[in-house]
Amino acid sequence: MAAFWRRIPVVHLEAGLRSHDLAAPFPEEANRRMIGQIAALHLAPTPAAAMNLRAEGIEADRIEVIGNTVVDAVLALAGRTECFAEPALAAVEQAVTYGRRLLLVTVHRRESWGEPLRTVMHAVREVLDAHPDTVAALPTHPNPSVRADVLSVLGHDNRVVVTEPLDYPDLVRLLELSTLVLSDSGGIQEEAPTFGVPVLVLRERTERREAIEAGCALLVGTDRHRIVAAANRLLTAEQLPRAHRGSRNPFGDGKSADRAAIAIARMVGLPVMPMASFEPDAGLGVDEPISHIHPVINRC
Repeated sequence: MAAFWRRIPVVHLEAGLRSHDLAAPFPEEANRRMIGQIAALHLAPTPAAAMNLRAEGIEADRIEVIGNTVVDAVLALAGRTECFAEPALAAVEQAVTYGRRLLLVTVHRRESWGEPLRTVMHAVREVLDAHPDTVAALPTHPNPSVRADVLSVLGHDNRVVVTEPLDYPDLVRLLELSTLVLSDSGGIQEEAPTFGVPVLVLRERTERREAIEAGCALLVGTDRHRIVAAANRLLTAEQLPRAHRGSRNPFGDGKSADRAAIAIARMVGLPVMPMASFEPDAGLGVDEPISHIHPVINRC
C-alpha cells in the first residue's frame, strides 16, 4: 500500500493464489486479493493462478506465468550432504539409513492451534502405533502452549524427534528423506512434489489445488479419522505414489526467478529476450495419484 500511495509500481510475486475463503488461510487470502487490485505486474506461479486473476478483471498483458520461485530454492538445495544444523535430526537421518520410514509433520498455522493440533498429534500417535518401522520429525512452533500440546502426546516416544523451527536447508533435507508429509503449510505443498513425497494437507481448503489435481496431495483437514485412514492406506500400499523429480513438479521447473527477472525488465522498458511461460507437464507427474490410492479420503 505504501508503494501504491507513492506511485511506485508494485510487482506481486506468487500472484493469483485463491482459496475463495477470506478466513482460510487468514490473513493471506485477503492480503493477496488486495494486492491484486494495486499490482502493476502479476507474477503468477501457475496457469490456474493466472486464470483466477483474469476472472477478477486483471488484464492478460499484466500477468506472467513464471512458476514458483520456491521450487528454484528447493532444487538449489536438493542433494546436499552437509550435516543438519539441528543436531537432533542426525538420529532421524540414521534411522532412515537403517530402513525406517520418515513421517514429517508440520502444524504451524494459528487456526490449527488448540484442539485441532491435539487431534492431529493423536492421529500421528495412532499412525506410529500402526507402523513400527516409521519415525516422525516434528519441527514445532516456539509458542509454549503449542509445544506443550505436542509433547503431551508424543514427548515420550523415542521414535519422535521434536525440534525448534528449522533452517530452510534442514527442512529441504528432511523432505528429501521423508516417506509421507502431514502439514498445514502452503509452501510444503509446493516443495514436496520435487521429491515425489505425498502430502496430507491438514486443512479443509487449499489455494494450491494443482497439488490435489496432480495427485501429489490430499485434503484431510484436522479430522483424526481422515488423517489416520489416509496415512495408513498410503503407508500400507505396496508402493507409495512417487512424483518424478524436478521438472515434474506442478509448481515450477527451477527457472522461475529467470522468468521473473525478464518480466520485470520488460515492464520497465529494458530490451530483453522473452522467455516461455511456465507450463506444468501434461501428465499428472506421478506414477499413481494418491487420490487413487485413497479415493474415499480425497474430498476434492
